[in-house]
Amino acid sequence: MNILIIGNGGREHALAWKIRQSPLCDSLYIAPGNGGTAGLAENLPIRVDDFKGIEQCCREKKIDLAVIGPEGPLVQGLRDFLEASLKIKIIGPGKAGAQLEGSKDFSKQFMKRHHIPTAAHKTFHDYELREAEEYLQKSKMPVVLKADGLAAGKGVIIAQTREEAQKAVRDILAEKKFGEAGKKVLAEEFLSGIELSVFVLTDGKNYVLLPEAKDYKRMGENDTGLNTGGMGSASPVPFATPDFMEKVEKKIVQPVMNGLQKEKIDYKGFLFIGLMKVNGEPYVIEFNVRMGDPETQSVMMRLENDLAALLDAAASGTLHLQKIKHHAQTALTVVMAAEGYPEDYEKGKVISGLDAVSGATVFHAGTQEKNGTLVTSGGRVLAVTATGASIDEARKKAYEATAQVKWEGAYFRRDIGMDLLSLAPNGN
Repeated sequence: MNILIIGNGGREHALAWKIRQSPLCDSLYIAPGNGGTAGLAENLPIRVDDFKGIEQCCREKKIDLAVIGPEGPLVQGLRDFLEASLKIKIIGPGKAGAQLEGSKDFSKQFMKRHHIPTAAHKTFHDYELREAEEYLQKSKMPVVLKADGLAAGKGVIIAQTREEAQKAVRDILAEKKFGEAGKKVLAEEFLSGIELSVFVLTDGKNYVLLPEAKDYKRMGENDTGLNTGGMGSASPVPFATPDFMEKVEKKIVQPVMNGLQKEKIDYKGFLFIGLMKVNGEPYVIEFNVRMGDPETQSVMMRLENDLAALLDAAASGTLHLQKIKHHAQTALTVVMAAEGYPEDYEKGKVISGLDAVSGATVFHAGTQEKNGTLVTSGGRVLAVTATGASIDEARKKAYEATAQVKWEGAYFRRDIGMDLLSLAPNGN
């Protein structure tokens, strides 16, 4: 097969790394790719929102399978656009299915319709600022405030006090902190528990569960500081016991699949389910309609299957013929970010030390080559992933590798996976 991956982040690099291992993959292309993907595939200078350019590329390169990595083009309807003129296999839902991530209000209403456990919430439009402020004045703190649309993983604020909540809702609705994504805001009950991410691959009827993961969203150690797209991940998750995962399938995954079919939403691709384990029970925090970043980096390390074969089956409607296999090892990913991220940061810093890395795989995200030199080009620059027989071994390998890589202002959390070291498997 000739395969095209659309995207330029660490997730796409990890997918390319895994797909490249498949004997089914003849030619691999990435649009636009990054400074690391060029070693695995042909980078194509096409933006993820250039639908016509992507269509033309599919024709010229005789693409058999297109994998849409990021949420933006999915929510904008790239699948629908390509299907209107091409007969190729596509991984990623159409515009209707992508609403599960594109609108948090749609997602909540979908869960309500199909009796999927989630936190209580109330939605306010931008013209309902006063009503939102009055509601928050009476709400129990802390409260979670979410911009309705896509905000690059940064549109969630956990307000500890009423003053913080009032400011946050004004920032979103009146000051347009998140632009069009904040035309509506969700005020959501705060759930106290442990988070994990579950990944589903579906052909619209059948599904398989990929290895689960835990990610680390906050910028600072001990989960402090601003929300980010993700500063690290680990897989497996000790508290995702067989009994708990059985509950996840019965109470969440199967109702989601049934709901999509009932609403005649043809969904082929990944579904990321962000969960909170509360007193042993799973509750949905959010849906994403693609793989997570940096969870993909850890998940791909543990996936034993041929990824190209899995994706082909999902796009073809034959996923029931596949049986998922996981490596028993632990994978851990440490994200290296630019100084200032997730706010303003400088680009163009020269990266060194990659040749000295051993015992780990470095996935690129915000990198590019300039005149033969690798430089930073984004906020999250690299993701260093290592595997081991235990979380402790994987941590040691990942951090030994991370210490080799340098650029001016490089930052990374030093506590990724620390909370899992002593976590009891039956912990809530």
